[in-house]
Amino acid sequence: MTRVLILCTHNSARSQMAEALTRDAAKRAGLDLDVHSAGTEATRVKDEAKTVMAELGLSLDAHSSKTLWQVPDAQKFDYVITVCDSAAEACPVYPGVTVRRHYPFVDPSGGSLDRWRAVRDQLRVQFDAFVQALREGRDVPATYADCPAVTVA
Repeated sequence: MTRVLILCTHNSARSQMAEALTRDAAKRAGLDLDVHSAGTEATRVKDEAKTVMAELGLSLDAHSSKTLWQVPDAQKFDYVITVCDSAAEACPVYPGVTVRRHYPFVDPSGGSLDRWRAVRDQLRVQFDAFVQALREGRDVPATYADCPAVTVA
């Protein structure tokens, strides 16, 4: 089974949404992925993240914010993806078998629900592409350049 870790600073929004979206994409693709998210600090899952994910039929109600060290086998991941610059800088070193990717996304915190939706949709495009590459046996995307930019305030 392929293990994926998505890291952000607080594990309250982007990484939580990316975790749910990656699980959903894997399910649709018929892939057996073990997907986790974590933060460099734990806080709480933001209500706006729950709202915009529920619009896609994906619930974050059972999710909780956690640090990397609260994730099972925290040093044993095939892929570690950071979704914010702060987490990329704080991310621990992983053994050579771990593929690291940095897909920085705008923090929707403090923005309108439209901004949250835009970030969610950008995450969905990126993590669908990530799962599709795994399904096809290709290298996972090195960047998120093919995702539309978030411009909604």
